[in-house]
Amino acid sequence: MNKNAKILITGGAGYIGSHVAKQLLEQGEELIILDNLSTGSQKILDILYAIKPFEFINLDLNAFNQVSTLLNERNIETILHFAASIVVPESVSNPLKYYMNNTVNTTHLIQAAINAKVKKFIFSSTAAVYGEPTAIPANGVDETFPTKPINPYGMSKLMSETILADTAKANPEFKYIVFRYFNVAGADIEAQSPRIGQCFDKATHLIKVACECAIGKRKSMSIFGDNYATPDGSGVRDYIHVDDLARAHIDAIVYLETHESDTFNVGYGKGYSVKEVIQTMRNVTDCDIQATIGPRREGDPAILVANTSKIISKMQWEPKYNNLNLICKSAYTWEKNVD
Repeated sequence: MNKNAKILITGGAGYIGSHVAKQLLEQGEELIILDNLSTGSQKILDILYAIKPFEFINLDLNAFNQVSTLLNERNIETILHFAASIVVPESVSNPLKYYMNNTVNTTHLIQAAINAKVKKFIFSSTAAVYGEPTAIPANGVDETFPTKPINPYGMSKLMSETILADTAKANPEFKYIVFRYFNVAGADIEAQSPRIGQCFDKATHLIKVACECAIGKRKSMSIFGDNYATPDGSGVRDYIHVDDLARAHIDAIVYLETHESDTFNVGYGKGYSVKEVIQTMRNVTDCDIQATIGPRREGDPAILVANTSKIISKMQWEPKYNNLNLICKSAYTWEKNVD
């Protein structure tokens, strides 16, 4: 990495962005974090600042002129773009919010990056772009699998992927990596105790909600559907520890020095059902987490598991925390100690 250039992280006060920022700051990188703090946390920013000082800008990406000015005035070589709305059911009930915040804002950010001659763009996408596959290969969904989102969240991200790809074709000096995340969970594990984790109090992530039940913040939780075509009837997902995901982004910055733009799944290639995850949380926390069966959520596929052979072979990404017990334990440790 160019030590004289800065890295801009949009959404850096949020869950995934803050874990990437943590690792970059520990490496001594010069960061600018842009966040409107709608879901991000000032407390997380304070913790990050104690690792290494950085510039923070409280700004919404829809302030297009200010974002453009920022990129033109700073020596920014790389943008890591995490700022987005991410709640699938909300995207179904309020699709325009997702197309405006995820697709329109991303388009303007890409335009500003081109104008400012930013060289690298790392984009936070999602496995939701695959929709609801009718048949999952034994080795999981790979990057060539048809993209057929079944909710506005997934579609808003796929549209942004397309805009990135078309822009890079027209601007050869501009390169990107798209990461299609599977289910991200856990908390800072690269310290003796978690310093940062999932702070958003309206988060709908399964492991986050189970942790809140374990510490008494919630009385119970729902299993959304138990009649899927899966071994125990509940939905099956691929869960990845947030620190492994963060490392992939840092690897991507280096990768683009000598490689062309590309798209990668990021997961572990193993699926766990909702019921299995809840039972693992019960075992890890020694708490009787109460779970009731509710109706399916609109827009939820039955099974979604990654094929990660591409990122492993091409980027030499090596996950370190591929263990559901460890993921659940780190999330629980964070949740019970967070103020």
